[in-house]
Amino acid sequence: MGRRCRGNAERQGDLFRDEEGFTTVGMVLALLLTLALVFTSAQVYRVNSASAEVQHVADAAALSAETQVAEFMIIARFCDAVVLSLSLSGIVACGLGVAAACVPAAATISAGLVDAGKSILKTRDNFSRRSAAALEKLQEALPFFAAACAAGVAAANNGDSNGSHYVGVALLVPAKGEPVRPAEGDAASKLADDTGDKADEIRHNAQEAEDASRRANEAKERAFQHDCGANPGYCMYERAGHLAGLSGSYNPLYSSVDTWSFSVALERAKHYYADRRYNDSPTGYTVDDTVRWKLRQRFYEYAYQSIAYSGYVSEGDDWFSAYFPHLPRNTDEMRATSLYTEAVYPISFEPVESEAPPSEDEAGESEPAEPETEMIMHAWEGCPGNTAGTAYYGSISYMESVGMKMCPVCEFRALSLGRVASASTSIDNGFEYHYEAVAREAEAYGEAISRATGPKQQVKEGAGGLFDELVEALKQAVDERIQAQPPGRYGAIAFVANVGATSAAGPFGSGFVATSASLGPRAAIASATLIEEESDEGRTVLNSLLDGVRAQGGIGVGAVGVVLDAWSNMLTAYADGLDALTSGVESGLNAIPLASVTGLGSWASGKLKEAVDGAGLQPAELKALKPVLVNSAHVAAKDDGRLGQALVAAKQRVVAHPLYSTDLFSALLTDAERQAIAQVQGLGDTVQIASIELLGPDGPSIPVEIPLPEQVKQYGVSTLQAVFDRVRALYVETTGVRIWE
Repeated sequence: MGRRCRGNAERQGDLFRDEEGFTTVGMVLALLLTLALVFTSAQVYRVNSASAEVQHVADAAALSAETQVAEFMIIARFCDAVVLSLSLSGIVACGLGVAAACVPAAATISAGLVDAGKSILKTRDNFSRRSAAALEKLQEALPFFAAACAAGVAAANNGDSNGSHYVGVALLVPAKGEPVRPAEGDAASKLADDTGDKADEIRHNAQEAEDASRRANEAKERAFQHDCGANPGYCMYERAGHLAGLSGSYNPLYSSVDTWSFSVALERAKHYYADRRYNDSPTGYTVDDTVRWKLRQRFYEYAYQSIAYSGYVSEGDDWFSAYFPHLPRNTDEMRATSLYTEAVYPISFEPVESEAPPSEDEAGESEPAEPETEMIMHAWEGCPGNTAGTAYYGSISYMESVGMKMCPVCEFRALSLGRVASASTSIDNGFEYHYEAVAREAEAYGEAISRATGPKQQVKEGAGGLFDELVEALKQAVDERIQAQPPGRYGAIAFVANVGATSAAGPFGSGFVATSASLGPRAAIASATLIEEESDEGRTVLNSLLDGVRAQGGIGVGAVGVVLDAWSNMLTAYADGLDALTSGVESGLNAIPLASVTGLGSWASGKLKEAVDGAGLQPAELKALKPVLVNSAHVAAKDDGRLGQALVAAKQRVVAHPLYSTDLFSALLTDAERQAIAQVQGLGDTVQIASIELLGPDGPSIPVEIPLPEQVKQYGVSTLQAVFDRVRALYVETTGVRIWE
């Protein structure tokens, strides 16, 4: 009994453990400890979460600040697009004016294009200077925009259930941008001046060349009609087929003067006379028929030899040389040819009947008289009048020089040969009639081409020199651009603090955790920088900003319409490069009547396209600039100024000594504040970059304006100064163990 009572006493005295390892007191204590740990962990989570919120706000503030830099770059690229498009438009307008000056039909448009080119280049110079100055002022205000937007983002997170009150500012790295210089364009201005000086001379020479070339084309057209264009009427083609039976390649037919040349007529005549000299036959059986046949053969032989061995046609794009031997049409013209001097006609000594009495000798006996003879020339060997036989051969020239008598049978004389081609040359049913017409037109054509050659060469020299200048002007326009290096191009650093009195317990208040404490100011740093993103945002911005300009492209007529349409295309060239520039030039050329008989319009069009192709214009970089979060050390490391050096040094000290207090504000924020508000006095709701006055005061005027961000409108200078003061005051209000994370 005693041992059992003692055992019970021992069990009753152990409050936390019995034989089964469990007591009521132990269970209560375990529950209390567990609840204390749960509520404590929840409170820790609550504190950490509330403290972490400031980092999210800082991230948003940094992104908002850097977005202002991205917007500035879009504006800068827009201004660059306008300047480049105006440069290209002015240069192309001058080039189109030069091309139009080469064609008299476009002379009026030429003068308008040249004047428009000068006006556009002046507009470019004015816009370039004004936009550069406006961009310079705008980039100097960027620190204010960034700080104001960051402050606005911070303030937008106020008033939540935790009683947050955020203040924040953003600093741009670097704090200052590089000066924005206007695009230069000396080569384009020189081109415009030289084009104005030389355009009149080019137009004058082009008119002379046009007149001469028109006369040449008219002569060629007439020659074409006489050769084969008049078919089935009388012409060389029809006569050769009808009289000689020529066909195929010996007697080709052309349907257009554009594919025909004088050499066709010369070859046709050669084949015609070659056939006639062998295949011609008498038309009857009388002596006269035979005489005419034999003399025709002499004429055909002469014509073939003259055309085959003396005639020629040689031509190129700008020159022409030809010789069509003229065939005699009458006796006088025959005497000027080899037909008159060639010794091919038989001469015989024919007896002459004498009426004198026989002579007597000394014995009084009569003797028969010596028979008298006379030289007679015959038309051919077999002339019936050639009774004595051919003694030798002579020429018609010899016959007339010695005064030979005419053969009483064939009646051959100079007139006989002289009138062989008389009829067929005088009326249009003769082959020689049309051949002689072609020969005359060949001379007229050659003379006209010769008269056109000099002025055409002068046009090509003058216009070619201007096209060479155009190439240099285009290259300079491509290279000389508005380049912006604004503040914040490396990134933005946002300083944000939550100074609201937030309860430490929040919804987790209990007897296990003290509820009277509150969270002190929480602060964070965040950084953002710009990266390029595959997007058409830049192109879309340009297109939307210039939709109104493009809408005016078709409102003009004549030179003004050509220039407005050209500028509309040049705007596209900024984004699409050479292809769009070429399309713009072709569009301008298509709007000008460049057809001309000289071919100078086509030549000038080709030269202008070659010049544009040589410019090497590449598409502009229009990828969207997107702000992204990065480690603030990466941004600060790129800044050689006071901000970057101090921030990098501070972060290094904090990493080495986490509890080391450092003043990141007093000097840095003061500098940033001064930089931010220095250039914003007088800003309204919008900022006008410049005004595009295309074609001078009388042309369309397009103002280029940008609205200010909403936060910039809300945060005036005094408001932003208060934000800077509040952030600076945090250092005084916090203890040394408070650090920036």
